[in-house]
Amino acid sequence: MTNLLTGFVGTYTKAESQGVYKFTLDLAEEKISELTLAAKLDNPTYLTLSNDNNYLYAVSKEGEEGGITAFSIDPETSALTKLNSLGQVGSAPCHVSVNGDGSTVVTANYHTKQIISYLTHSDGSLKQEVTVAEHEGSGPHERQEKPHMHFAGFTPDERFVIAIDLGSDEITTYELETGKLIKRHVFKAPAGSGPRHIAFAPNGAYAYVMTELSSEVLTLAYNAQTGEFNQLQAIKSIPSDHVTVNDGSAIHITKDGKFVYVANRGHNSITTFKIDQDSHQLELIGWTSSEGDWPRDFVLTPDDQFLIVSNQKSNSLALFQRDLETGALTLKQSEVFAPEVVCVKLFNV
Repeated sequence: MTNLLTGFVGTYTKAESQGVYKFTLDLAEEKISELTLAAKLDNPTYLTLSNDNNYLYAVSKEGEEGGITAFSIDPETSALTKLNSLGQVGSAPCHVSVNGDGSTVVTANYHTKQIISYLTHSDGSLKQEVTVAEHEGSGPHERQEKPHMHFAGFTPDERFVIAIDLGSDEITTYELETGKLIKRHVFKAPAGSGPRHIAFAPNGAYAYVMTELSSEVLTLAYNAQTGEFNQLQAIKSIPSDHVTVNDGSAIHITKDGKFVYVANRGHNSITTFKIDQDSHQLELIGWTSSEGDWPRDFVLTPDDQFLIVSNQKSNSLALFQRDLETGALTLKQSEVFAPEVVCVKLFNV
């Protein structure tokens, strides 16, 4: 793997930010540098990269329409060139994913209650909407007055798309057929928990869900044949003595399937969990300061040796080195300016 990695950040554009930014991560020097504007775009809060690093898809707002914008990525300079946008009247989505061969893109919209699937052209541009699935339901929490779709992504074998609704505590499995979404199963998370994001274990038989409202991680057994989930565990991501606000955010798992990390907004920390290799349940290792305010997202480097956190309210990135054996995080760099930062992604290597 090269010592230089390219990263992209998605942002809000309510104040200082102008769109999508890019940066360089020098693994040898353990340093993030050269944060520059890559593409002007309104509220590209969440991004995803194609597996071949040729295309970037960003949620976006254009005039009265919310949708997604496709970019090609220059292989030499990592410069972004806009291909096209597709949208609908209303708010922008909050999450976007693309499958392995780049043929299908899916989005989740917190405000419009919708999961939308799109097909793409061979040049990476967006072709057409295939399915617009609108969810219904509510939950007991004051923020659960209606569905709030927060995640749409693919299972490891890409047979299914998983849609997560913070508003009704539901995780819906859709079978995927040439971009078409066919509802197959609904898992009910604990009432009021507000599930947000999911990370699958490398073996494809287990998954871990971060809840936003209850600040927990749910350990789920997953049936890859039917798309069904069954809960094995719920474990808190914050200390019991933290009684002020906390909103759980991102969750990621290491490639060796040994550790899960989650971010806590309010407690402003990254929680490290070790995965029991027999039960696949989580053991709490501890908390590490995110070195900023409101850690909205984070990403692991392809070799799992580093972790980058995006702190939204402090407009900053922080870089940590991982101990591959213990999972411990050691701060290497903090307060890297990134205006209104939400999402952070790295090239696949």
